[in-house]
Amino acid sequence: MTSPSPDIQALLSDWTGPHGGQIPFDQVRVPALAPALEEAMRLNLAEIAAIAGSPEHPTFHNTIEALERCGHALDRVATVYGVWISNLKTPDVQATETEMAPKLAAFDDQIIQDAALFARLDAVYQARETSGLTPEQQRLTWHHWTRFVKEGAKLTPDAKARVTNINQELAGLYSRFGQNLLADEAGYVLYLNEADLAGLPASLRDAARAMAADNGRPGEFAIPNTRSWMDPFLTYADRRDLRESIWRTYYSRGDNRDANDNTLAVIPRILKLRAEKAALLGFDTYADWKLSDTMARTPANAMAQMMDVWPAATARVREEVADMQALADRLAGGNAPAIAAWDYRYYAEKVRKAKYDLDMEQVKPYLQLHHLREGMFWAASQLYGFSFSKLDDTPVFDPAVTVYEVADAAGGHVALWHFDPYARPIKASGAWMSQYRSQEQLAPAAAIVSNNTNFVNPPPGQPVLVSWDDAVTLFHEFGHALHAMTSQVTYPSLSGTNVARDFVEFPSQLNENWLSTHQVLSRFAIDQDGNPIPDSLVDKILRIQTFNTGFAVTEYLAAAIVDMKLHSLQQGPDAPPIDADAFEKATLAELGMPAEIVMRHRTPQFGHIFQGDSYAAGYYSYLWAEVLDHDAFEAFTEAGGPYDSKVAKRLLDTVMSVGNTVDPAVAYRNFRGRDPNVGAYLRSKGFAPA
Repeated sequence: MTSPSPDIQALLSDWTGPHGGQIPFDQVRVPALAPALEEAMRLNLAEIAAIAGSPEHPTFHNTIEALERCGHALDRVATVYGVWISNLKTPDVQATETEMAPKLAAFDDQIIQDAALFARLDAVYQARETSGLTPEQQRLTWHHWTRFVKEGAKLTPDAKARVTNINQELAGLYSRFGQNLLADEAGYVLYLNEADLAGLPASLRDAARAMAADNGRPGEFAIPNTRSWMDPFLTYADRRDLRESIWRTYYSRGDNRDANDNTLAVIPRILKLRAEKAALLGFDTYADWKLSDTMARTPANAMAQMMDVWPAATARVREEVADMQALADRLAGGNAPAIAAWDYRYYAEKVRKAKYDLDMEQVKPYLQLHHLREGMFWAASQLYGFSFSKLDDTPVFDPAVTVYEVADAAGGHVALWHFDPYARPIKASGAWMSQYRSQEQLAPAAAIVSNNTNFVNPPPGQPVLVSWDDAVTLFHEFGHALHAMTSQVTYPSLSGTNVARDFVEFPSQLNENWLSTHQVLSRFAIDQDGNPIPDSLVDKILRIQTFNTGFAVTEYLAAAIVDMKLHSLQQGPDAPPIDADAFEKATLAELGMPAEIVMRHRTPQFGHIFQGDSYAAGYYSYLWAEVLDHDAFEAFTEAGGPYDSKVAKRLLDTVMSVGNTVDPAVAYRNFRGRDPNVGAYLRSKGFAPA
């Protein structure tokens, strides 16, 4: 066999250089991605064949631990491939994704369905409690065995073949869904004249002017079809007709009955295939299958929690709408049009000003991205003893990316943190964290993680000013990064954020709480002249933490409930395709969804659940984790305050550092001394007495 080309070998090779090795982003060539993935899969299958075909009696070390030691070349290539898919999705990258998604799915199934491998794994699993394994080794054995069984290792050969076909088709559909969504975001830009921008803050006007000039339309103002533009436009634009236009364009993404439509073929087929797969695996519905190894355990438990909150959230929406309508009528000098979905953010901001004497545009000058980043670092230093040093010699995939070395209190290397803050047309929307390399002690390696956001890049020389909501998101995603960086486990499969879906959001949502502490705001909410945010303004921010929570919780819960109900449907082979739009409309009507609010992610745009399967039947997990988060933060406030060192140490030792070596329910009890209580969540939203 001929040796791989240098471009392919660069992707396959060990990461070298300082800090335990750096990712060779500067050596990546898109044409090499597919052949590198192919070669890495071939190498991994050879490793798997050696494990499965071993003549030795199966033991933890020659089976489970051997699985942990293999596949590193594929991990390296897949990491780079994932970065390009999420951040640099040019047409050639999209073509690579279309080609490779089904092949990667088939590869995973080939391993899961290896009968000889599973026989060895099963033998170790059956003897796990009597063979002298440590608790972590028992947990790892359970993890692998459960994953294999859940994905079909016990099925008949015919059923295994069908599951493989389903997974390959789903992989292609996930790629198609995401590419359709990206096309609708990149393909719709509204160009306006300055007279159309009444109400918009200067920072947004400047950014819109710069973007229009970059697009060859100097003198105009560009409003792209992304959340980072839609949200502030609907909050501040005085022109109601333009607010409606922006709203309709944004919430119709993937739902235009054109070449980029997700509703007619993509979503119905995904749902049909998922239902069939669940049935093959012995479950009534896809949701039953998906939740079988989570904290919630069953769809009924997840739905019960959501429905416990729904009435309070929608009741608060009615109060918010009444306040807004009264203000709108007063401003109109009579009867104003009824509050519509494209009015909600606009009048909510005006009510905020009237009720709390707080204009969030007063706050924004103090929310400079580079200072907020330093605030995140400072809070992490207080809680975990970390320090952050910028590196200037580390390869990156885009010049806007910065890299920091993370060290512990003794100066020892902990991790590398990559930060990619700006939107670009070929980048997925939203914000996320990626675990480029998992911490492990088996073949000692430190974590490499990234946070990726879509802030509007300002004109040269101006700071990046972000909204309060965006600042919360920044701390949220950094919480995921901290979860990966604080990990102290032996095996990579149990490391960092490799935990149950409804537990993984707990550390991230918990980290949001430190943004609004006086300690962070007084030090790091600083304007361009170096003036800290006034205490009076901080006090106002803290007083409005329960403002507009009806909107925020209801738009989220609606999406989570629709997700769970879609995946709780039983679909036989002859069942008609699900009309996603009709199902969404009927479900929301049954729930009594307020007419003034739309789901946070309408079904045709719901990338969490249709661009992959990580959050499918799992969007509820944000609420589940938020209940944990508010209950956990009260442990700090009940003690010495948000930076209490003893509580922080207990959080690190029982939750942050243990990864998936401990059942999450046990980990939480080890931290809190009891199971979580929903009361703290309800109080945080103003839905219950403080």
